[in-house]
Amino acid sequence: MIKTTPIRRRPAGFTLVELLVVLAILGLLAGLVGPQVMKFLGSSKTKTAALQIEDLGATLDLYRLELGNYPENLEDLVTDPGAPNWNGPYLRKGQVPKDPWGHDYEYRVPGQNGPYDIWSLGADGEEGGEGEDADITSWVKT
Repeated sequence: MIKTTPIRRRPAGFTLVELLVVLAILGLLAGLVGPQVMKFLGSSKTKTAALQIEDLGATLDLYRLELGNYPENLEDLVTDPGAPNWNGPYLRKGQVPKDPWGHDYEYRVPGQNGPYDIWSLGADGEEGGEGEDADITSWVKT
């Protein structure tokens, strides 16, 4: 009779060293890619605010065509101000949108830069600023 020795097999799975190497690689990737993603996220909020301001401007122009004047405030676009020709709400969701940072849009009629002015104060919610904190306005195209 031939005697055979059983073959020892390594248990399936990863070793602690292999897991640590993978975690280190993931950490490096997150450190390199994360800041780039955050930069794009900030610029997309600025672009979103500019598009919302354009949409609000088009809605204000429609309101003026139907009623003969611009509303006193943006809420008049969604709530009946008591005007006889009001065919609203003029905004799809029935509410005035907030800017991408959760602040109300500023509105002035008559405007200093046109028939009306609409603007967002940016991420910081204060006038002025640079980058993501910069104001986005209806009278300066970004």
